[in-house]
This record gives sequence, C-alpha cells and structure tokens, in this order.
Amino acid sequence: MLITDVEVEGYGRVDVRLGAGRVVGIGRPGARRGDVDGRGGALLVGLHDHHVHLAALAAEAASVRVGPAEAGDRGGLVGALRSGPPGEWVRAVGYHESVAGELDRWVLDDFAPDRPVRVQHRSGALWVWNSAALRAAGLEGGGHGGDGGDGRFWREDERLRGFTPPVRLDLRGVGARAAAYGITGFTNADPHPGQDLPGLLSVLPQRLVVMGIGDAPVKFLLDDATLPTPGELAASVAAVRPRPVAVHCVTRVQLLVTLLALDEAGPVAGDRIEHGSVIPAETLPWLARLGVTVVTQPHFPVERGREYATDVDPDDQAHLYRCRSLAEAGIPLAAGTDAPYGSADPWAVMRAAVERSGGEAVDRRAALDLFAGEPQRPSRVKRLAVGSVADLCLLHVPLKEALDLMSADVVRATFVGGRRITPPE
Repeated sequence: MLITDVEVEGYGRVDVRLGAGRVVGIGRPGARRGDVDGRGGALLVGLHDHHVHLAALAAEAASVRVGPAEAGDRGGLVGALRSGPPGEWVRAVGYHESVAGELDRWVLDDFAPDRPVRVQHRSGALWVWNSAALRAAGLEGGGHGGDGGDGRFWREDERLRGFTPPVRLDLRGVGARAAAYGITGFTNADPHPGQDLPGLLSVLPQRLVVMGIGDAPVKFLLDDATLPTPGELAASVAAVRPRPVAVHCVTRVQLLVTLLALDEAGPVAGDRIEHGSVIPAETLPWLARLGVTVVTQPHFPVERGREYATDVDPDDQAHLYRCRSLAEAGIPLAAGTDAPYGSADPWAVMRAAVERSGGEAVDRRAALDLFAGEPQRPSRVKRLAVGSVADLCLLHVPLKEALDLMSADVVRATFVGGRRITPPE
C-alpha cells in the first residue's frame, strides 16, 4: 500500500509505503498515484488504550446507563429501571450514590418491583440486585457469598455470571468505534481473565494484550478490606516472576503496600501501577527509584470532579490522578481510558490531561504520547520510521492543528499491520 502526501514527524510531507505489515519506505512525494491520498494530513503511530475492560465495554450495548450524567437523580433512575417491558431483566451500569443514595435489594424493589434488576456501581466493584433478580437466579439469600440478604455483591462477577441471562456483547461495535478514534491496540485489564477471553476478543480488529495471559503482566487487584501485608503481596509477586505485575492501586494504603512489596520482591521491566488514584508527593522519589510505570486516568478528576469533592478525603484531594508531577519526577507514565468505567474516547482523556487544574496539566504533545506507547512498555513512545509496525492513524489535518483541536474528529483512517480497519471513504 502507498499512502501519499502525508505529514510524518521528522520527515515533513512525504509518501509512505507499507508492506508485509510494516513501513517499508518513507520518501519524497512522487508522481505515482497512491492507494490513499493523505491530502497533507498527519500520519501517526496508532493509539493504544493501555487500560480497558473490553467485555464490560461490549456489554454496554445491552445495558442502561444510570450514572449522574445520565439518570441525574432518583426520578431519573426509577424511570430508567422501569423503561423496558415488565418481567425482562434490566442491566444498569455506571451508578453512583449521588444519584439516589446507597442501594440494596429493598431500595431497588421499591424502584422497580415488577422485573429482575441488577445495578453495577461506577467503580465496577459492586453489583446490587433486587428481589426479583435474586429469585430468578435462585440466590434468594442474596449478599456476599449468597447469605447476606441485602442483594449487594462485592467483586463477585465471576460467580454471578452463571446466574444471569446471556448478555449480548457488541465487540464488533467496540472495535469499530475504537478504530474511529485511531486506536490500534488494547490492553485488557480484567483481574481474572478466563482462558477463553482472548478467543472471545479475537473478533476485534485491534491488537490485544490480555493481562494474565501469555507474557502479559499479571494483574493484582487490591481492596482495603482484604489488603494483604507487604510481605504477603511480595510473596505473590515473587511467585509470578519473571513476569511483570500490574497492581490496582486506588487508595493511599494500597499504593504504600505495593511499593513496599515491590521493594521486597524486586522490580522488573514492565511492572505497572494501575490507576495510581492517590499518589502522595513523598512517594514520587520511591516510584522513580523502582522504575515502575503508572498507567493513569487523568480524565477522572474532570468527569467525576463533583463527586470527588465530597467522596475523597480532603488529605487526598491534592494527590488525585497525578500526571505532570509524575512526568517531572522521571516516573514512566501512560494512560488508559478504563472504559466502560470512564470515557472510551482517548482524545477526551487527552483534553482532560491538558485542561487539568492543580498543576497536573501536561502539554498537548505529552497528552498524545500517553496513548502512543508500546503495548508491553506503555511509557516508551513509538515513532513512525522505516521498519516500524504499520499500526497507523491518518488524520484529516497536520499534527499542529490536531493537537490544537484534540478531538477524535481529526481521525480519518486507521491501519493495523498495514490493513485499513476503518471504512473506506
């Protein structure tokens, strides 16, 4: 394939030839007509979403969103839960207590008594079922382990999956929308992937890294209520070496336990902190010394600012989802959308990274580079060159204009291994 008249960083306006899945030539524009006329737009390396939950994202097509932005308040939530035919299962996602307070089976019974309802918290950690759902599934005892009675299930997705009707997964839609964003690869960050997950996700046109499978990082999911000691976590980390680990850290204490454990077990290339929701300033030299990569979500303080203002401990407010301070401290940094628990649009994440307050904003090029890293080394930014893999994103406009706009509207075409995965014009 020949892509003519494109702007390539370091080369200017050139033609780019692809072959055998790689870039095989970059040179001055010639007279020959290309397979794709770039029209002066920038040709970039493809974007990689370094932290996403693909099956959950695909299930959104069969779900009702009931977060603060969609439901708004109690009335909006009730209307959303009652919107389908009586008796049909309702799968609602994105809930936060600011909509209608704490939920349990009896609250949901009052909201929607005539159908099985299950509501997932925005964090993805909690499902709440009403009585009709518990009866339909044979889980009348409810609660954690099936015996709490309140319909609240904390991190029990695997167990609950067999008790609900199959959910239609719109993976092709996920792949098509991601291609329109310029995404050529995903890192799926589920903590306990089934061995069949790579096969399920293989319909996606993007490249895949599935945590816990093959040589990908092994995911460790920490919760404060069941937090291991640093020594226990170090032993678990040592047991999977030489593979890298990706440790879910959303609180101050989870981060401290993780850093102590990595000190004891010893870091290896590819170790990651997922989220880094709260990173106290005094831990920055420690993170830098370990060389661990932080894969963050700089859009969360923007998307969830109102809730964070009341939900987050005042002592932690200044340490939320650091970005610029991590980079300035020499800490390897990358970003993931965490979709469906955050926006699936990487350009929206980039805008948030640029517009952050509190001294954490980064410049526009640095924001783009958060999604331009290698799949297995997220902070190592890829560059388009002869011999590089032909995972590419062609823009309608030159790079400077694209960085000014910082919008998915600038994406014209996306290629994986030299094959176009966006529809032809």
